[in-house]
Amino acid sequence: MSGKKKAILTLVVAAALLLCGCSRSVRNYQIAECIGTLGKYENNEPVETPKMQAERERQEDEAALAKSQEDLLAQAEDLAKAYHYEEAIKLLEDSDDLREDERAAEAIVDYQREMDSMYEYDGAIGHLCFTNLVADTDRAFDGDEYAPVYRQNMITLEEFTNILNTLYESGYILIDIHSLAEETKSADGEVTLEERKPRIPEGKKPLILSIENLTYDSVRNGDGVATRLALDKDGNVGAVYTDEGGHDLVGAYDVVPVLEQFIAEHPDFSFQGARGIIALSGAKGAFGYAIEEESSADYKENQKKVKEIADKLREDGWTFATEGYGYLEMGNLTYEDLREDIIKWQDTVGALVGECDTLLYPSGSEVDYSTEKAALLINQGYCYLVGMWSDNDYLEVNPKYLRQTRRTITGYVLENYPGNFSTYFSTSAILDDARK
Repeated sequence: MSGKKKAILTLVVAAALLLCGCSRSVRNYQIAECIGTLGKYENNEPVETPKMQAERERQEDEAALAKSQEDLLAQAEDLAKAYHYEEAIKLLEDSDDLREDERAAEAIVDYQREMDSMYEYDGAIGHLCFTNLVADTDRAFDGDEYAPVYRQNMITLEEFTNILNTLYESGYILIDIHSLAEETKSADGEVTLEERKPRIPEGKKPLILSIENLTYDSVRNGDGVATRLALDKDGNVGAVYTDEGGHDLVGAYDVVPVLEQFIAEHPDFSFQGARGIIALSGAKGAFGYAIEEESSADYKENQKKVKEIADKLREDGWTFATEGYGYLEMGNLTYEDLREDIIKWQDTVGALVGECDTLLYPSGSEVDYSTEKAALLINQGYCYLVGMWSDNDYLEVNPKYLRQTRRTITGYVLENYPGNFSTYFSTSAILDDARK
């Protein structure tokens, strides 16, 4: 009912009630019942009086303040869960709405205590590397010519989830590889590194995670393995997976979205937003997309998609690494071949995902650090260099570069060298029944 019609109806009903000699309270009740405002105003007055308006506005202000306080406290709690204690404390201290709030004061004390309890970790720092995940073992391990590739080179989604749960329960947290070194840049742009022990919460152990050569070039559509990354309807990065009915789904079917989902449920698994390193070569595209003119008629559109995905991944906390354009064993390349390989990667994939200072050696084939090839990598900006070691953790930081090794977890290693990961999990406890 419009305001004008309501006013007219109110006058008509009021006039009728006056003529019948009813009391004011009875008249108010009957008018309110007639026009649909019963119980809305004080004493069922047919209109809002100045007193009522003041009371209503006071209540609305109180409700708005309470919501603001709850929102700020929740924001601070989310920051603290991810170990952003300083930011959480500053948010609460800077808020006028929480100036006299005891809950904020108590939270500040708690967050300060948690921050003060952080310690300088001085133990070995592991680096676990993963490849693509098998989502449907029935189709992937079906005995055809692709089955050995999936079984040996990948682990299953269930195995990856089991590993994450075990790491989490054991107190491991993800950190950024860059937190292991203090960088100083000179006036001419030269970067000098100095080792930095990570400060982490009491009872936690740092861990670095990476993904090997995320190109999807060894995957066949319909085999129960995701075939590319894509942005879902909410703008988040998912993996494109074709189900048994031939329907393309975008969701948690590979390492990136599965880890994102896990961190959403366990925010304390990620230290200050850390995710992992995504390594890419270039000759077979990136994220499942052909990005060069000679490889796809849609290369321009594919380049746009790769850049959009990369931008979102960076926003979420992921970093990128090169594995060279051709995914070649760099230790065996000549200086000129290595230079050509690196520059071609920068001109193709690097132009889409942005600058990066990290390199994962394909197959763990490192260069000799006393040679000009090492100088080439460093001069090209790669000062975080990751090799491979199957059953040990190695870390070295000197003024020129940080050198670390990674343990790549594949089905072949799980089945044939189960003790390689005993520091982190029991292989028998995480294996998918389809592999046993």
